[in-house]
Amino acid sequence: MKIKADYANDPQWKQLNIKSSLPEQLACLDELAHNMWWAWNYEARDMWKSLDEDLYEKVEHNPVLLLERLSYDRKEEIVKDKTIMKKVKDVYKKFRQYMDVKPDKKRPSVAYFCMEYGLNQVLKIYSGGLGMLAGDYVKEASDSNVDMCAVGFLYRYGYFRQSLSIDGQQIANYEAQNFNSLPVERQLDEDGNPLVIDVPYMNYQVHACVWRVNVGRVSLYLLDTDNEMNSEFDKPITHALYGGDWENRLKQEILLGIGGMLLLKRLGIKKDVYHCNEGHAALCNLQRLCDYVEQGLTFNQALELVRASGLYTCHTPVPAGHDYFEESLFGKYMSGYADKLGISWDEFIGMGRTNPDDHGEKFSMSTFAINTCQEVNGVSMLHGWVSQKMFAPIWKGYYPEENAVGYVTNGVHFPSWAATEWRKLYAKYFDPNFMNDQSNEEIWHAIYDVPDEVIWENRMALKKKLVDYIREKFTQTWLKNQGDPSRVVSLLNRISPNALIIGFCRRFATYKRAHLLFTDLDRLAKIVNDPEHPVQFIFSGKAHPADGAGQGLIKKIFEISQRPEFLGKIIFLEDYDFQLARRLVSGVDIWMNTPTRPLEASGTSGEKAEMNGVVNLSVLDGWWLEGYRPGAGWALTEKRTYQNQGYQDQLDAATIYGLLENEIIPLYYNKNKKGFSPDWIKVIKNSIATIAPHYTMKRQLDDYYEKFYNKEAARFKKLSANDNKLAKEIAQWKETVAERWDHINVVSKEDDFITNGGETGKEYTLRYVIDEQGLNDAVGLELVVLKPEQIETDRVVKNVEPFKMVKQEGNLYTFEAKVEPDFAGTYRTCVRMFPKNDLLPHRQDFCYVKWLD
Repeated sequence: MKIKADYANDPQWKQLNIKSSLPEQLACLDELAHNMWWAWNYEARDMWKSLDEDLYEKVEHNPVLLLERLSYDRKEEIVKDKTIMKKVKDVYKKFRQYMDVKPDKKRPSVAYFCMEYGLNQVLKIYSGGLGMLAGDYVKEASDSNVDMCAVGFLYRYGYFRQSLSIDGQQIANYEAQNFNSLPVERQLDEDGNPLVIDVPYMNYQVHACVWRVNVGRVSLYLLDTDNEMNSEFDKPITHALYGGDWENRLKQEILLGIGGMLLLKRLGIKKDVYHCNEGHAALCNLQRLCDYVEQGLTFNQALELVRASGLYTCHTPVPAGHDYFEESLFGKYMSGYADKLGISWDEFIGMGRTNPDDHGEKFSMSTFAINTCQEVNGVSMLHGWVSQKMFAPIWKGYYPEENAVGYVTNGVHFPSWAATEWRKLYAKYFDPNFMNDQSNEEIWHAIYDVPDEVIWENRMALKKKLVDYIREKFTQTWLKNQGDPSRVVSLLNRISPNALIIGFCRRFATYKRAHLLFTDLDRLAKIVNDPEHPVQFIFSGKAHPADGAGQGLIKKIFEISQRPEFLGKIIFLEDYDFQLARRLVSGVDIWMNTPTRPLEASGTSGEKAEMNGVVNLSVLDGWWLEGYRPGAGWALTEKRTYQNQGYQDQLDAATIYGLLENEIIPLYYNKNKKGFSPDWIKVIKNSIATIAPHYTMKRQLDDYYEKFYNKEAARFKKLSANDNKLAKEIAQWKETVAERWDHINVVSKEDDFITNGGETGKEYTLRYVIDEQGLNDAVGLELVVLKPEQIETDRVVKNVEPFKMVKQEGNLYTFEAKVEPDFAGTYRTCVRMFPKNDLLPHRQDFCYVKWLD
């Protein structure tokens, strides 16, 4: 037998994690590193930096990795350094004082579900605005000391890192995260073992590891399927944000909703309110329904309890932005749930359809969320109205302005986004109670007492920080990607903190109209090349890898930025992330936003700019429609002059050029002998005093409590008391009304006013006698009057006149309405009948309508 020249089997590598040990005096640092509290406390960040400044930059400000890589000798040096040790002790003392405060039990508790969270650049589990909003929300929940927990995913790759090719083509780079070097911890079970949640998928289970992020006082639980217990088909569920095909998206949403609820159940966590931040989390309500039915309730009884404690927040302004699944795909994973609920398959899948009986309609997670949540809201005043129109087809019989969709305008977490320089300034000049009363405009008015020179020094210091950051961060990247070193050097030398710097930084989707500024390149060239009044534009943002048009915009802007007349005047900064965003929202002079109205649901980057004395120039859309104040920024009208979008873009571009040439640039450069423009400082002060206080995350959180959480928690408490007595009664009442609804009829009517019309100034009586089929005063009547058709308006209802029940004889109920017309004209009118019960939260909770002839 010939002996083989070589023979070896493949090694079965095991991951071995060895923790870096810390001296006893520094043991507290491990606790600090594993709580994201440091992310919004500048004293803590300064402390980490002082341990080893060079290493802190190399590990990209990740304190867990910093401690892991600190040498033994350096640790010993730190222990002997009295200055550093004082910082450590002071920071840890402040942290413990913060953490030792118990949650406010007077406010309802909340479980919050979201696909992404933007807490800090170290933890890459976010892609854009939705994640930034959710991260800020959880931080503020901690600061406001509310009883909240949150659920999301720990993504192996997160969202992509962006680089540009030499010709400006976006390149998406996915980098795996090493979870053991992140500020996350494995959640342990009661026996001290790593917790694993088994989530049902078809006829098998997916096993999700559970990680915990300590966000101050709030626990954020993250599910992770990238482990050896799962097949190669299921490991990728938590690989990437919004990655893969529709099947993977459905699997993600099953994991978030159903897996998230199973996780909370396993941990014994029960909350008063369950908040779905976008439709991705809607299936948490499906699991809650199953749990109640398993406890012995009927489906309708369970639905009363789930709805009463459910809130759905929509961030999407167009129907196409929601998730829809083919019945065949949805059924592949969800077919067993109808039996669990005790209803038919058609009834179950119909809960995700605008028209439940339309078998050709896809299943919408947003529609399912609406049907399983008592309350629904948009994220700005305008978006609330957009959502009312978007969801109106679900509630047939009511016009958009009549439905119960509300709104809470988004805000931003002040400590996360106000630069350290501004936080110190506010601490010096504002009321000592400022941080606990951030929405009080009177406190912010103290900005008028700050000397103009101090404001200008702050602005220039932050502009210099931005320019230094760009030079430090991007020099090597540009030298590598842009070929000619001399061009890169020229570009870097032209970036100046003394120029008027305008930022346009956000996700690159076509509706955000990043191209608007480049409509007239000759006019733009004149603006940016005035040697006496230099102007520079900084662009940054990612396009979704599947969005060819968005990537094309980036390429176009990059190409323009390379032209000689725009080199160093139009700058594109790649890989827009949390850290770059912090530098930009504090370092530019103007924050520009030019979306196609009303496609910006809210937007928050401009709000972040407000906290830093950066002035907004934006279309009156999203939050800016509410936020704009004359003399505190600039606004492009929300009104359309042209239906043709190309013409409208040209007009809006001309408006921007005009504002820059005639107002903004002259105002900025109207400088005094001290080197700044007092009129510009006045705009900054007006902006901070009158706009900033209304767009903090504290105001947003307080709004959610005032508008939704408090009333939902109170109603759920009533419905669930005494073995869910009231929930059972309401369910029974609805079942009875539904059964008899079609048999309710008009016995007689006196409606001459409707038939023949009338005159202004006269009173008319309408009278209907209704046979309620034994329902006992269970219906209401109202006269609905629509505006004349020739009046162009979104809101068509002129007024609604309620009837009063004035007489009862057995099953016969007499209703009367007194009507006195106030305006002449031709109106459309009809009498609407609806179920009436004071225990209902609003009409759309039981949306039965009959229009009477």
